[in-house]
Amino acid sequence: MSTLPGFTLVVLLLAASSAAADGLALKMDAELGGSAIAGKQGPMFLSADRIESIAPNIIEASGHVEARQAGQNFFANWLRYDTTLNYVEARGQVRLEQPALLVSGDSLKLDLDDYSGELTQPVYRFSAQPGRGDAERIDFIDENNFKLQDATYTTCPVDNDDWFLKVADLDIDKTRNVGTARNASLHFLGVPILYTPWMNFPLGNERKTGMLAPTIGTTERSGFDILVPYYLNLAPNYDATLYPRLLSKRGVQLGGEFRYLLNDVRGENRLEYLPSDKEAGRSRWSTSLNNTYQLNANTQAGMLFSRVSDDDYFRDLSNQISVTSLSHLNREAWVTTQHANWNAELRAQSFQTLQDSTSTTLIDEPYARLPHARLGMAQTFANGLEFRLDSEATRFAHPTKTEGTRVLAYPTLRLPLANSFGFLTPQLGWHSTYYTLDDSVPEQRVTRNVPIFSLDSGVTFDRPFRFAGQDYEQTLEPRAYYVFAPYRDQNAIPVFDTALLDFSYAQMFTENQFIGGDRVNDANQLTVAVTSRFIEADSGLERLQVTLGQRYYFSAQQVTLPGVAPRTSNATDLLAAVSGQITRDWRIDTAWQFDTQNGTTIRQNLGASYRPSPGRSLNFGYRFIDQTTEQIDLSGQWPLGNRWYGMFRYNYSFQDNKLVEGLAGVEYNGGCWAVRAVFQRLATKEDQSTDALFFQLELNGMGRLGANPLDVLKQSVPGYRPSNEILQTP
Repeated sequence: MSTLPGFTLVVLLLAASSAAADGLALKMDAELGGSAIAGKQGPMFLSADRIESIAPNIIEASGHVEARQAGQNFFANWLRYDTTLNYVEARGQVRLEQPALLVSGDSLKLDLDDYSGELTQPVYRFSAQPGRGDAERIDFIDENNFKLQDATYTTCPVDNDDWFLKVADLDIDKTRNVGTARNASLHFLGVPILYTPWMNFPLGNERKTGMLAPTIGTTERSGFDILVPYYLNLAPNYDATLYPRLLSKRGVQLGGEFRYLLNDVRGENRLEYLPSDKEAGRSRWSTSLNNTYQLNANTQAGMLFSRVSDDDYFRDLSNQISVTSLSHLNREAWVTTQHANWNAELRAQSFQTLQDSTSTTLIDEPYARLPHARLGMAQTFANGLEFRLDSEATRFAHPTKTEGTRVLAYPTLRLPLANSFGFLTPQLGWHSTYYTLDDSVPEQRVTRNVPIFSLDSGVTFDRPFRFAGQDYEQTLEPRAYYVFAPYRDQNAIPVFDTALLDFSYAQMFTENQFIGGDRVNDANQLTVAVTSRFIEADSGLERLQVTLGQRYYFSAQQVTLPGVAPRTSNATDLLAAVSGQITRDWRIDTAWQFDTQNGTTIRQNLGASYRPSPGRSLNFGYRFIDQTTEQIDLSGQWPLGNRWYGMFRYNYSFQDNKLVEGLAGVEYNGGCWAVRAVFQRLATKEDQSTDALFFQLELNGMGRLGANPLDVLKQSVPGYRPSNEILQTP
């Protein structure tokens, strides 16, 4: 080892074979990290077949040259180092290694003080993420800025240039974490498909102002559809997106979204406007506001506001069934507070009802609650006795129906008794309600008081058993639930917000068969049910659950909704359900409701899914509701060949004799890119449907081009996985 002025040199005069044999081969600096910590003032470690001092402060090395300083590794056939200028020149198979970047080229000139210099014929590869390319040369401006000339970039593996981005000039600014490209063109399968004279982009996952990838598609009702979003990164905690949209049959729609996230306030607000729709002959718009405010640790306020210009706005301009099927748009403002033993709420709420212009049946408009106040209390005493109070006061408003105010209070006392094998819970409550109604009804003040007693009980038995070489545990869980509530005449009370609950396993164990406060059923009834579970002993996974239950009436139930006849039979329908992950690949979910008096099926849901591996998913569904609904729903994703996948959905209504939703698509994965084509037919009105075609090209690490079918596929095909996620799954 020799020491020169201002420079420490560690010289290892070892042949390459000897160095490898002794285990002294230089490791990547990303593994060692020592010189990076030392920084520019640290020594340079140098090894080569030959090292000599050719002049004062000039060192030359040749043959398998390896050097490391300040967190960088240099490899070359020949290297010259000026210790005075702290300047490096290298030629022949030059390679520069950094923790996140590997670059090779023909020749390198680099000032180690300010990191200025150049590298000719560079070929680069990112080590922390997919990405590689080459260039004519790299000019290093300083430690955080450099320029590339005639550069390319792709995430495809070496020797695969299915797609690449080619730029005449590329500036990289690591201080701002921004790249700027000039005269950039995107090439796919040898064909240039996009060109831009200028673009800039973030170097990481940070948000940045700029144009986002356009969405292109076509629908039957709106024609050619192209949306070009422009993102505005206004601040780290708020941003905006402008999204002009061209609809060839309708015109240009303007849209904008603003999001913010402050310490105590957050929100997401959207506005769309379509001037002079050529199909509808009028201007159309929609707005959606969603904001919440944290007033203190216990209290929150907020508002939701959604409104559209006309009933057909979503049916004409959207292709998602969750949007086109909307009937009521919510508008409300609220203040809520939560405390240890009590909570309260103040709310004002109304709705916009969207009618189907092709149907003669009008959709009923809900009552507005102007306002609604609620108070809840809960307290547990030392002996285990629990007290609970639910109370509310609401003013109901409607343009055509009876209006009024309802004040309700329901205090209860319950005593849960439980041990390791069962439970017993008696409860006693008093349901008290007071109404003041407008002068459209003869009885303008109505009072209703109903005492309610219930007794819930259940036990659990279990036993181990072995099946097909696997240890299981089976449970048997009988449950009995008794409710008594005397009859009160409620015919004078209007129905503001009350409906009959769907009969289900959960509904069997409720005191009141109605949801809402306008009806409290009379009851002298006993619900009996039994559930058996089959559980894997080792993993705790529930393989199968079987439930059977029925409710028995000891007296006729008289309280009903207007137009509904009282129950005459002494038993409800029989309810049976079977569900579980019966094998690693198969899952079933079935439910059956049977009218024991008439011997007919009232409701039936049959569902099964088969998912042996990612990208292989089949779903089967059948839904039947007496006299109203009978539908079959089939969907899936399955490999069609090497890297090819097919997707489909067939949802057909036998009751309406029409297709609710049909979907067919294919997807191909090229390794570093994927292409998807999807056709969808969607029922939007009683006798109308719309067709949409999606075509999307996804370039891994770059973005997506075309109409985006991913949201449609994930919603319509349960278990769908994009092909690039499938190939990355071990």
